[in-house]
Amino acid sequence: MLTRKTTDVSSFFRFIAKHTAYLYFLLYCSISVMLMQLQRQETLEAIRERGLSINAAVTKQFTDATSVFFLERDNEQLFLQNARLFAQLLREQRARRDASEANAIVATAPPWSGQFKVARVVDRRFSATDNMLVIDAGSRQGIAKDMAVLTPDGLVGRVIEVSSNYAKVLPVINRNFMVSVVSDSTSTTGLLAWRNGHERLAKMEHVPVSSKLLTGEFLRTSDYSTFASRGIPVGQVIRISKDKLFYNVDVRLAVDFSSLSWVLVSLAKPSMEKIELMTSPDVPAKEE
Repeated sequence: MLTRKTTDVSSFFRFIAKHTAYLYFLLYCSISVMLMQLQRQETLEAIRERGLSINAAVTKQFTDATSVFFLERDNEQLFLQNARLFAQLLREQRARRDASEANAIVATAPPWSGQFKVARVVDRRFSATDNMLVIDAGSRQGIAKDMAVLTPDGLVGRVIEVSSNYAKVLPVINRNFMVSVVSDSTSTTGLLAWRNGHERLAKMEHVPVSSKLLTGEFLRTSDYSTFASRGIPVGQVIRISKDKLFYNVDVRLAVDFSSLSWVLVSLAKPSMEKIELMTSPDVPAKEE
């Protein structure tokens, strides 16, 4: 038994078969109209313009897609170039600043500094008791052990170890540092030592209560020093209190170690003859 759907399909095909000639006629007419339109100049121009716009759009998309692959590489190259330029700028700025600071410390060097070598502090060990400095001048620059290190403000310390291009400096603010000093008004002598951990305060020791030391006096290195020449500023007496046999003397140091960056190394060498006499036995040898 045929369904209605099957009947409809059969009717459609019978219609197509019956009117095939008309359908071909419509198809030929449509093709003819299309060919006639293609022969018109306006239509050809429109098609050409449309093609060009499509081509441009495709080319742009292709270019954009290609640029994505090279964008990361270009950014990396630009970053490296900027890094090189920035590093060069920093080197030039640092060189100009170093030259300016070195010239300034040379220009302000006092007469008591004598012959000296300018050096920069390149490292520092911070401690409550054992501070240490490293400067960028060594044996190749004429630096030797036991040379005095100072600034235009005063004494910094003493060279204790030297390599080819660097030197280690034992600063005043180290518990193992001591230097002989004398006051400028009463000529009171004593030993300067650093005890309390404050970078600007030290002690003047071995000052007998019979001395005439005054508050406010300035202290300088004395002739008794085994490494520093006479007359280098060390500090100022700010407080004096009496103990049993000696005074307790507080001294404000002349050098601000918290901002220390450039130093002068005195090229004057200690007198070995003087040192040998001081270290020789106090009791003369017995005559036979």
